[in-house]
Amino acid sequence: MKKTIAIVCGGDTSEHDVSLRSAAGIESFMDQERYISYKVEIHAGKWEAILPNGERTPVDRNDFSFLVEGQRVRPDFCYITIHGAPGENGILQGYLDLIGMPYSTCNVLIEAMTYDKFVLNNYMRSLGVSVADSLLIRQGRDKEVSDEDIISRIGLPCFVKPASGGSSFGTTKVKTAEELRPAIDFALQEGEDVMVEAFMKGTEITCGCYKTRQKAHVFPITEVVSKNEFFDYAAKYNNESDEITPARISDKLTSRVQKLTSMIYDILGCYGIIRIDYIITENDHINLLEINTTPGMTPTSFIPQQVRAAGLEMKEVLADIIEDKLN
Repeated sequence: MKKTIAIVCGGDTSEHDVSLRSAAGIESFMDQERYISYKVEIHAGKWEAILPNGERTPVDRNDFSFLVEGQRVRPDFCYITIHGAPGENGILQGYLDLIGMPYSTCNVLIEAMTYDKFVLNNYMRSLGVSVADSLLIRQGRDKEVSDEDIISRIGLPCFVKPASGGSSFGTTKVKTAEELRPAIDFALQEGEDVMVEAFMKGTEITCGCYKTRQKAHVFPITEVVSKNEFFDYAAKYNNESDEITPARISDKLTSRVQKLTSMIYDILGCYGIIRIDYIITENDHINLLEINTTPGMTPTSFIPQQVRAAGLEMKEVLADIIEDKLN
């Protein structure tokens, strides 16, 4: 019998609509001969399964079941593609653990840690991974640190961003002292904590990876060339960047990045597909930017690009992750 997969999407952040596009991508990649899939959208307190005819039916949060043509269906597996809360910060994973539902991502601890960029950067620094210098500004205490103190510590230009979040929402590249406070206020609209991060000049790349008990795949690297000041929302989703797979870097540097990606995956104890973003600075120095534990999954997203470049098929990659938890 076919197994039932819930593709969980939506969420309660600015990335909600991006998540819906990823869910449509995963649905298109899913092996229809092996699985029956339903999108489940979580948003503003509503949990609803979307049926093939477009109708919506409420999800029973006691066991994550829902009605299909009068029959109660409980998925065998949840493929989480929420970018942001509650699917990328560990909250949804905790709920699924409580009801005994297997899922596609890292566990609660790793999701929470990787979602908070400031926490992640400081943890990775403690392990010897190179990251940019940064400081944290908390909501309600943002006036306690002066612009002068921030600039003397971090320098200009710098990036001001929500400590938790993605898709570059609320992110500003700050070039002058006058731009700093408006950038902090802008970031606070997206989250309670703001990270001010030192600027690193170099080549931006990203590398995906997944592992199961039988397989380990580190994908070809993608080079990102933004047509804007940085890889902002428009560059990500409005074709205002060039994404080059494989990246135009040496074989030696490619190998180093892939080995580092694999090592980070193992150290953190990740699961499912992750994507790690880096900046390569002078003398081929590798600097970690962030770790994405529910990366974009539209047909043109980085991971599908890298999977194709590796000579793999997305439906087989998804099946590897699902079957590894179910068998």
